[in-house]
Amino acid sequence: MVRSTLYNKIFLLCLFLISFGSLQAQKKFTLVLDAGHGGSDIGANRNYPDIGAVQEKNVTLGIVLKLGRMLEKNKEYKVIYTRKVDEYPSLTFRTDLANRSKADLFISVHVNSSPSKSATAQGTETFVQGPNQNKTNLDVAKAENDVIFLDEKDKENFASYNPSSPESLIALKIQQSKYLEASLIIGGLVEDNFVKKDKRMSRGVKQENLHVLRMNAMPSILVETGFVNNYDDAHYISTEEGQQAIAESIYTAIVSYKKLVDRNVKEPEPEKPAELPLKNDFRILLMSTPNKYSDEDPALKGLKYIFTIKENGVYKYYYGTTNYASVRDTNLKTAKDAGFRNAISISFVPNQALASGYYTLEIYSGRDKLDSKSTILKSFPDIIRNKENGVFYYTYGRYKSIEEAIKAQKELEKKGIGDTVIEKKLK
Repeated sequence: MVRSTLYNKIFLLCLFLISFGSLQAQKKFTLVLDAGHGGSDIGANRNYPDIGAVQEKNVTLGIVLKLGRMLEKNKEYKVIYTRKVDEYPSLTFRTDLANRSKADLFISVHVNSSPSKSATAQGTETFVQGPNQNKTNLDVAKAENDVIFLDEKDKENFASYNPSSPESLIALKIQQSKYLEASLIIGGLVEDNFVKKDKRMSRGVKQENLHVLRMNAMPSILVETGFVNNYDDAHYISTEEGQQAIAESIYTAIVSYKKLVDRNVKEPEPEKPAELPLKNDFRILLMSTPNKYSDEDPALKGLKYIFTIKENGVYKYYYGTTNYASVRDTNLKTAKDAGFRNAISISFVPNQALASGYYTLEIYSGRDKLDSKSTILKSFPDIIRNKENGVFYYTYGRYKSIEEAIKAQKELEKKGIGDTVIEKKLK
């Protein structure tokens, strides 16, 4: 009887989420448009002799105001701005505004800048919720109790709603998955328009752990409109014509996205089951090389969330970690779009202990032997030193699984010891 009641509650909540879109269609499609930075926060900027000062805060505001004017001509849309003048709303204010407004879509506009002084980086890219943000997004959804209450009738029907109950948690996870899926769709439409309509170079849709996306309980994207330290991009985004073209491409994407939403409401299809986690974890192998790279090295092509394992003298660089097939496939596409054409997905069994051998942490490597007074040697009295091909390697600890090694690695990071590498030692 208890099990039957639980299943009935899950069914009712899932049915509610399916009908959520239908109820949303009866009100205006609400968008929150966020012009990045503002006020004293200039953002990415660069001075050019012929163009003058190109400041991110001005470019983003110009694009957002042009986009907003186009949307406001259509009575089906309700537009909310995080700012309409040169001021700085906090990141928390921006996300709180979107959540309070119960927006259907959140779009944040920004200008990119490559870390190096070279101007080789070019093009647009759009970011959606990062692979490590699922728990934070779920916590936000649980806190936003009103996502489950659309009107007084719903409050009556779901008066016993408890965000901590198993059935409610399942319903919220389904909703959260839909936010990410919708964000990927609108992000793809925006980037397609930049390429096909504006003839610009697209760096694709990527996942990133960004505050302005992490705290939103709705589909959300962050659009990087070009690189300020690339002359062609800077010239394009600083002109009225360029900003108008960017605004029109985003506008067209919004219209196409809303049509997809409306079509799904008018022609409901059988609900697909929620994606279940896979048995194993998956990481994307970018490359294997004898060279050791830091996180910001150009060889990693700007990708973050890099996981490195050294084995038999070779460093293997992996991107992302997930046990969901859809995220795995997205991560693989991101890696290939970044230039790692031979990237492949590798399966890892969670918490698998090595039958033979162990994992250790490579604390330091270099051609110079560490001085006996060095902080590293003082901090790790049991450190092991080896010399191979004229290079000194210092390793510490013995761990049976990758997870144990990762935990130890994070503990070292808290103590200020970074740039360590997990090494697999076979007996």
